Amino acid sequence: MSEGDRVLFRDGRPMTLSADPGRRVYGERTIDVGGREYRDWSPNRSKLSAYLCLGGGFFPFTEGSDVLYLGAASGTTAGHISDIAVPGRVYCVEMSQRTFRDLVGTCSTRKNMIPILGDATTPETYRFAVEHADIVYQDVAQKGQADILADNMECFSARYGMVSLKARSEDVTSDPAAIFVKACARLEKRGMRIIDMLPLEKYEKAHAMIAVEMLP
Repeated sequence: MSEGDRVLFRDGRPMTLSADPGRRVYGERTIDVGGREYRDWSPNRSKLSAYLCLGGGFFPFTEGSDVLYLGAASGTTAGHISDIAVPGRVYCVEMSQRTFRDLVGTCSTRKNMIPILGDATTPETYRFAVEHADIVYQDVAQKGQADILADNMECFSARYGMVSLKARSEDVTSDPAAIFVKACARLEKRGMRIIDMLPLEKYEKAHAMIAVEMLP
């Protein structure tokens, strides 16, 4: 990618053009490129970065994207998405009240990040706070992850979705590869086209990134 882009690759790792120069979200390294500050996007701290580092070929996030982020935690990955999506909005849903306090701190200096204390399994409860979503990105470690993604995509009429699926949250006894196939089949049954499915084993044990498009 060119240095004019909001995402660069340096030494095989992605970096994002900071939407909040001078501030770090999680102690990440920053570099100056042509007078602009880029933040190192660690694949050890972000499953989306891990997906990119492992050769993931689908990346729907662009300047102006409105993103619904489910399971935003303290805002590590959401912060990088906000760098890319500005001036689009990143709606950050997190259920843990303790973690939500950290998320609010991250969002406080980023005008396009909106923290929402909510349960990703009940999208209707935070629909009032989300104006629009082009993309749903999900990192929620609980059972029924495929249906959580589909429910939210349907609720907000999102075209694209990505889920970092944790096999052990679905079934601790089954083979993760079989769980990933089953999740893809479930998403197809819910009216999605599978764009990509990539195991993240090098960085995240028993995880895979699944990318989908809502069929018309």
